[in-house]
Amino acid sequence: MKTAKRKKLKIRKKNFTIFILTIFSFLFLVTKCINIITTHTTKETKKVPTTKEKQKGKNKNDKLETIKKELEYYNEEYQERYEKYLEENPKLSLEQVVKNVNMHLDQMPYEDIEEAKYQNTEKILVNKHYYLTKDYVPKNLENISTRYALSGMKLVKNAKEAFEKMAKDAEKQDLTIVAMSSYRSYTYQVNLYNRYTKEDGKEKADTYSGRAGHSEHQTGLAVDVYNKETNYTNFEKTDEYKWMQKHAQDYGFILRFPKNKEKETGYQFESWHYRYVGIEIAKYIKNNNISFEEYYATKIKDW
Repeated sequence: MKTAKRKKLKIRKKNFTIFILTIFSFLFLVTKCINIITTHTTKETKKVPTTKEKQKGKNKNDKLETIKKELEYYNEEYQERYEKYLEENPKLSLEQVVKNVNMHLDQMPYEDIEEAKYQNTEKILVNKHYYLTKDYVPKNLENISTRYALSGMKLVKNAKEAFEKMAKDAEKQDLTIVAMSSYRSYTYQVNLYNRYTKEDGKEKADTYSGRAGHSEHQTGLAVDVYNKETNYTNFEKTDEYKWMQKHAQDYGFILRFPKNKEKETGYQFESWHYRYVGIEIAKYIKNNNISFEEYYATKIKDW
């Protein structure tokens, strides 16, 4: 009996040992397979570029190096962004690639924003990329004559004088141009934007209203107009609009958000919204059928 028990015990120990060895062998094989897969994946991830790929990258850099010498508005700080945007938009000309990146069209609205430069000058650009601080108030704000504006409307002195002259000359043609919205403080814009988002939702509001700090009305250089008879949203249908399309640039004003420029400006067409930039810049923008963003991206260095 004792001998039989010993035999059974030996068999159990042997079976247990075999079981343990089998488990360890299985785990070893699984670990090895995982290592092989991981190594293979890493090699795929760190795949060495082919000669063709290297040449393609070199050609891209060579093109940018060539155009760098030709374009005064080429910003070397944006080199990597130019390369990436070119890769994503191979059909665009190099000039357009550089211009678009300079306009920050490679970035989402309100992404990586910067404080507006050229403050208190006619060159200042405020949009979905450039902002003004809460305490920014333009210098030399003056009331527009109530003959050409609703009560309490203000613009920076140069813009105010130019607007009054324009409205006066239009009046001689039996036309009525009235400022209905001009300088707005940061706080005013907070309340206005919040009201719009409550009414239409944030996504839609962003197509026609600037967020606080991003509205150029805060510069004291922007003005919304109407003719006292037609709702401002229908200003495009008025004789006053037609006259301003022909003459606004002669007084230093541009239609700030023109048709077919939504991509560049970030806003829908607004026939009533004008911006003072000075006669020279206004005429250039008008004659070349471009937006202020395009002018700024190619004619003004802010770096």
